[in-house]
Amino acid sequence: EVQLVQSGGGAVQPGGSLRLVCKASGAPLSDYNVGWYRQAPGNECQRIASLSSGTEQYDDAVKGRFTISRDNAENTVYLQMNSMKDEDTAVYYCAAIMSLISFDEFGTKCTVVGKTVVGAGYWGQGTWVTVTS
Repeated sequence: EVQLVQSGGGAVQPGGSLRLVCKASGAPLSDYNVGWYRQAPGNECQRIASLSSGTEQYDDAVKGRFTISRDNAENTVYLQMNSMKDEDTAVYYCAAIMSLISFDEFGTKCTVVGKTVVGAGYWGQGTWVTVTS
Protein backbone atom coordinates (compact mmCIF):
# COMPACT_ATOMS: atom_id res chain seq x y z
CA GLU A 1 0.00 0.00 0.00
CA VAL A 2 1.04 3.59 -0.50
CA GLN A 3 2.62 5.75 2.20
CA LEU A 4 2.51 9.54 1.98
CA VAL A 5 5.04 11.95 3.48
CA GLN A 6 4.44 15.68 3.35
CA SER A 7 6.89 18.56 3.28
CA GLY A 8 6.72 22.29 2.75
CA GLY A 9 4.40 24.55 4.66
CA GLY A 10 5.30 26.99 7.41
CA ALA A 11 4.58 30.69 7.83
CA VAL A 12 3.78 33.13 5.05
CA GLN A 13 2.48 36.68 4.87
CA PRO A 14 -0.93 37.50 3.38
CA GLY A 15 -0.63 37.64 -0.39
CA GLY A 16 2.34 35.30 -0.37
CA SER A 17 2.82 31.83 -1.83
CA LEU A 18 3.74 28.38 -0.56
CA ARG A 19 4.03 24.95 -2.14
CA LEU A 20 3.16 21.77 -0.32
CA VAL A 21 4.74 18.51 -1.41
CA CYS A 22 3.40 15.00 -0.82
CA LYS A 23 5.83 12.20 -1.68
CA ALA A 24 4.45 8.69 -2.11
CA SER A 25 6.26 5.40 -1.57
CA GLY A 26 5.32 1.74 -1.49
CA ALA A 27 3.15 1.86 -4.62
CA PRO A 28 2.91 3.84 -7.86
CA LEU A 29 0.98 7.04 -7.33
CA SER A 30 -0.47 6.58 -10.81
CA ASP A 31 -2.77 3.90 -9.30
CA TYR A 32 -4.46 6.55 -7.14
CA ASN A 33 -6.55 9.66 -7.32
CA VAL A 34 -5.09 12.38 -5.10
CA GLY A 35 -6.36 15.31 -3.11
CA TRP A 36 -5.67 17.86 -0.40
CA TYR A 37 -7.74 18.52 2.72
CA ARG A 38 -7.29 21.03 5.49
CA GLN A 39 -8.48 21.62 9.03
CA ALA A 40 -8.50 25.18 10.28
CA PRO A 41 -8.55 25.76 14.06
CA GLY A 42 -12.02 25.02 15.42
CA ASN A 43 -13.30 23.80 12.06
CA GLU A 44 -13.95 20.47 10.38
CA CYS A 45 -11.42 18.82 8.11
CA GLN A 46 -12.53 19.58 4.56
CA ARG A 47 -11.37 18.83 1.04
CA ILE A 48 -9.99 21.81 -0.86
CA ALA A 49 -8.57 20.25 -4.02
CA SER A 50 -8.62 16.94 -5.84
CA LEU A 51 -7.35 15.33 -9.00
CA SER A 52 -9.49 12.38 -10.08
CA SER A 53 -8.76 10.72 -13.42
CA GLY A 54 -7.21 13.95 -14.65
CA THR A 55 -10.09 16.19 -13.54
CA GLU A 56 -9.24 18.96 -11.10
CA GLN A 57 -11.78 20.19 -8.57
CA TYR A 58 -11.46 22.96 -6.03
CA ASP A 59 -13.43 24.28 -3.11
CA ASP A 60 -14.75 27.78 -3.75
CA ALA A 61 -12.57 29.09 -0.92
CA VAL A 62 -9.37 28.34 -2.87
CA LYS A 63 -10.50 28.33 -6.51
CA GLY A 64 -8.30 30.52 -8.66
CA ARG A 65 -5.57 30.70 -5.99
CA PHE A 66 -4.53 27.09 -5.38
CA THR A 67 -3.42 24.49 -7.92
CA ILE A 68 -3.11 20.76 -7.44
CA SER A 69 -0.72 18.84 -9.65
CA ARG A 70 1.06 15.52 -9.76
CA ASP A 71 4.26 14.09 -11.16
CA ASN A 72 3.81 10.34 -11.49
CA ALA A 73 7.44 9.86 -12.46
CA GLU A 74 8.44 11.42 -9.12
CA ASN A 75 5.51 9.78 -7.27
CA THR A 76 4.66 13.21 -5.91
CA VAL A 77 1.62 15.45 -5.51
CA TYR A 78 1.86 19.21 -5.13
CA LEU A 79 -0.37 22.00 -3.89
CA GLN A 80 0.70 25.42 -5.09
CA MET A 81 -0.90 28.12 -2.94
CA ASN A 82 -0.88 31.72 -4.14
CA SER A 83 -2.48 34.96 -2.94
CA MET A 84 -2.78 33.47 0.49
CA LYS A 85 -5.21 34.79 3.07
CA ASP A 86 -5.42 34.66 6.86
CA GLU A 87 -8.22 32.11 6.55
CA ASP A 88 -5.90 29.68 4.79
CA THR A 89 -4.23 29.04 8.15
CA ALA A 90 -4.76 25.33 8.81
CA VAL A 91 -3.21 21.90 8.98
CA TYR A 92 -3.07 20.51 5.44
CA TYR A 93 -3.30 16.79 4.60
CA CYS A 94 -2.65 15.05 1.31
CA ALA A 95 -4.80 12.04 0.46
CA ALA A 96 -4.73 9.17 -1.99
CA ILE A 97 -7.59 6.85 -2.91
CA MET A 98 -7.71 3.98 -5.36
CA SER A 99 -8.30 5.27 -8.87
CA LEU A 100 -11.58 3.34 -9.23
CA ILE A 101 -13.11 5.82 -6.75
CA SER A 102 -13.48 9.53 -7.40
CA PHE A 103 -13.20 12.14 -4.70
CA ASP A 104 -16.85 13.00 -5.31
CA GLU A 105 -17.67 9.49 -4.10
CA PHE A 106 -15.07 9.56 -1.33
CA GLY A 107 -16.41 12.71 0.27
CA THR A 108 -15.48 16.23 1.26
CA LYS A 109 -14.76 15.64 4.96
CA CYS A 110 -12.05 13.84 6.89
CA THR A 111 -11.82 12.82 10.55
CA VAL A 112 -8.80 13.92 12.55
CA VAL A 113 -7.91 12.29 15.87
CA GLY A 114 -5.11 14.14 17.56
CA LYS A 115 -3.09 15.14 14.53
CA THR A 116 -3.82 12.04 12.45
CA VAL A 117 -6.52 11.50 9.85
CA VAL A 118 -8.36 8.23 10.49
CA GLY A 119 -10.68 6.21 8.28
CA ALA A 120 -10.56 5.18 4.66
CA GLY A 121 -7.88 6.26 2.19
CA TYR A 122 -4.21 6.97 2.62
CA TRP A 123 -3.08 10.16 4.28
CA GLY A 124 -0.03 12.27 4.84
CA GLN A 125 1.03 13.25 8.33
CA GLY A 126 -0.24 16.82 8.09
CA THR A 127 1.58 20.12 7.65
CA TRP A 128 0.91 23.41 9.40
CA VAL A 129 0.45 26.47 7.23
CA THR A 130 0.18 29.81 9.01
CA VAL A 131 -0.71 33.02 7.20
CA THR A 132 0.17 36.00 9.33
CA SER A 133 1.55 39.48 8.99
